[in-house]
Amino acid sequence: MSGKKILMLTGEFTEEYEIFVYQQAMEAVGHTVHVVCPDKKAGDLIKTSLHDFEGDQTYTEKLGHFQVINKTFAEAEKQLDQYHAVYCAG
Repeated sequence: MSGKKILMLTGEFTEEYEIFVYQQAMEAVGHTVHVVCPDKKAGDLIKTSLHDFEGDQTYTEKLGHFQVINKTFAEAEKQLDQYHAVYCAG
């Protein structure tokens, strides 16, 4: 079942685990993941967030790592029939 194309929809400050874990897992088994974000082009970086519990009753939100966008919405739209799945991070 490897070799499938997956479109990931995301935005700035999405929880980094929702992006990185999914993308790395899919790529590890041979799938291609195209990551798109509104108003971003291929090669742009978006900021992610990291939620952490530090002994408080609630969590803190910190700047996570940067994610590389590798396709624009316009490019992905032209190829929608080639995707086997769509994943919405966040």
